[in-house]
Amino acid sequence: MPRYTFKEFKSDQEVRWCPGCGDHGVLAALQRALPDVTEVLGYSKERYVVVSGIGCSSRLPYYMNTYGFHSIHGRATAISTGIKVANPNLTVWQACGDGDALAIGGNHFIHAIRRNVDINIVLFNNQIYGLTKGQYSPTSKFGAITKTSPYGTVEPPFNPGSLVLGAKGTFFARSLDTELKLNSEIMLAAAKHEGCSVMEMLTNCVIFNDGAHKLIADKDVRADRTIVLRHGERMIFGKNRDKGLVLDGMGLRVVTIGENGVTEDDILVHDAHSDNVGIHMMLADMKYPDFPVALGVIRDVKAVTYDAGVQNQVEQVKEKSKIHCVDDLLRSGSTWEVK
Repeated sequence: MPRYTFKEFKSDQEVRWCPGCGDHGVLAALQRALPDVTEVLGYSKERYVVVSGIGCSSRLPYYMNTYGFHSIHGRATAISTGIKVANPNLTVWQACGDGDALAIGGNHFIHAIRRNVDINIVLFNNQIYGLTKGQYSPTSKFGAITKTSPYGTVEPPFNPGSLVLGAKGTFFARSLDTELKLNSEIMLAAAKHEGCSVMEMLTNCVIFNDGAHKLIADKDVRADRTIVLRHGERMIFGKNRDKGLVLDGMGLRVVTIGENGVTEDDILVHDAHSDNVGIHMMLADMKYPDFPVALGVIRDVKAVTYDAGVQNQVEQVKEKSKIHCVDDLLRSGSTWEVK
């Protein structure tokens, strides 16, 4: 296979996101990740399909030099599923927003996860409807003041990580729009995963929800308020790398290394491949200020994929079937000769 660069995955279209929009960073990470995916997995460039629904993030297929499909609101996951089942050799990447995927598209979203369809879902989460000018979304913070909640929302938001793991998801990762290197690392891991990969990207909408993730995303505080998880590494974080996570009964607790006899050996080691979803759920649920927000690949486990199951079933039926062509089909069952 030729060695591609990110330039081969950039289209000739002008990127029409607002200056400063977090979507730019996610797009750049994907364009940089796909050459590595191509090299590691031996994919040709023609195998890539990028699918989207409706929303600011859903413009992404236009900016990728791959096959693409701009579908309708909330239906990107259904289109992605159809493409993968119809042609399993394709590698499908889906771009969708928190409103597109979790509101009108919520049903398709959870069932693709439950079925473990082998698609890669990049979920842009800016906690607002940006394209339609600032209505609150399923991930908007409780009490958020928006165009459709002028006195504050009165409903609790979804945590996408909890939703994915609750639907028995086999792969979930989270990152910030500014973490270009980490995002490309996550996307490569998602591509290597056989099954439904969900990557939540915490993005900033500079127009309608500026600073949505400011408490954890600002450079000065990020190291103390987030933790990057990598399989096989201890759960250590902090600007001075002196904080960590330990199990305390049935829950997690933040400790400081060197205090109260705590050493690095006491800190939990991340096991992204564990079948036990309990620890992964706790990690996905962590919120500042009580805990650091977990970034990186939180869960990555093996399971049978839906598309592989469909293909295996088709082959088994073909082996036993007496119908081998349309003529056989038409002459099967009850038939009559008309004179």
